[in-house]
Amino acid sequence: MNTPDQQPSLLDRALRLFAPVKRGEGGTILLMALNIFLLMTAYYIIKPVRESLILANWGAEAKIYASAGQAVLLLGVVPLYSHLARMLNSRRLITAVLLFFAGCLVGFYFLAQMRVPLGIPFYLWVGIFNVMVVAQFWSFANDFYTPEQGKRLFALVGFGMSAGAVLGSVVTHLLIKSVGVYSLMLLSAMLLLVSLALTLATVRGAGRTATAAGVVSKMADEPLAGRSGFALVFANRYLTLIALMMILANLVNTTGEYVLGARVQAASQQSVPEVVRTADMSQAQYEAAVIDRTAQVGVAIGEFYADFFSVVNLVGLLAQLFLVARLVAWIGVGPALLILPLIAIGGYAMMAVFPVLGMARWAKTAENATDYSLQNTVRNMLFLPTTRAEKYKAKQAIDTFFVRMGDVLAALLVLGGTRLLHLGPSGFILVNVGLAALWCWLALAIGQRHRKLNPDG
Repeated sequence: MNTPDQQPSLLDRALRLFAPVKRGEGGTILLMALNIFLLMTAYYIIKPVRESLILANWGAEAKIYASAGQAVLLLGVVPLYSHLARMLNSRRLITAVLLFFAGCLVGFYFLAQMRVPLGIPFYLWVGIFNVMVVAQFWSFANDFYTPEQGKRLFALVGFGMSAGAVLGSVVTHLLIKSVGVYSLMLLSAMLLLVSLALTLATVRGAGRTATAAGVVSKMADEPLAGRSGFALVFANRYLTLIALMMILANLVNTTGEYVLGARVQAASQQSVPEVVRTADMSQAQYEAAVIDRTAQVGVAIGEFYADFFSVVNLVGLLAQLFLVARLVAWIGVGPALLILPLIAIGGYAMMAVFPVLGMARWAKTAENATDYSLQNTVRNMLFLPTTRAEKYKAKQAIDTFFVRMGDVLAALLVLGGTRLLHLGPSGFILVNVGLAALWCWLALAIGQRHRKLNPDG
């Protein structure tokens, strides 16, 4: 029997309702979950802002082309991150990255006050910000926990991610009309600084326990020497397959976002009356009316996406809390990788049969909610049996550049499909059905290799 000082804490026992938490793990789980909660809240506060700024002034095609531009920028950003990782230990690396992104948000706010157009630059920046800070957090989590712990506990850590996405969407929905789009940038910057404080607190707290002291010592003292993130990906067939899966998954998702964005844009344009120039209207009055209408369309788009993201993230939150840990424990990591592509096949097939905004919305709700909960947790588990350098540098390359390569391919698909083949949204939906089938095949191959690396997982 356990002696009194060996009994699990109240927090440990409470968390056992959702995952098999062992004695003493509850405190770090709480800190980790709160950390990713703040990061996702910060992102989802500015995500509808990003959609509003680019769709209202540029449209759905510009949005998907800007997504492709993020991959070009990441060709420079990923090697820079690898270089920093060779110079800094993990703790200092995380500090530098979060301070940089918080400073950027403050800079964007002041540029907006000077009326500098931000639509495309901010869209490019948000895409890089999101993938980098989230990838870095999960690198930290993979470094902090053992493979055995990660399989048990990542679903609970991921709950913080889902909860932050819900809160961020709700906050934006409540505040966007009253404070405007730009003030939300400062709120996101503040949350990044709090996240940094939690990371440092987690490392300090774990350093007091014997079980985590070795890991924390490495995080505090050892830079990640060796090859770059890209070199590590291409040297390991397992990592290469994961990179290919991320490209394909994002290609499917981004193409689906284009279909949804086009239908949202059309519906929002129809909801706001066109400006008709009358005989007694001056040129200045007409131009002001056009600008006002564009702003109204932007608000309508922002409200749709704030509501859409709220529903998506609420569904993802419930799945994360009550389903993910149980499902992974039941069927394993490999089979769990198949669930999202199968949902994508079914969703796009339904969108092809019922080509209306409502069906596109609910199919994308199912796809995105599964992506943000089960798929996100499982794909981060794939890195548990890898080396520390692979956890940080290779994972950063995969979760940033290779994810955005899916955006590049989506941009080429939309460009070629619309300009050369004259495809409409329904045509792209059918293409996605075929791509999702290929995604299933890759998930099977990765699952087989994961079982070889981690027979117990």
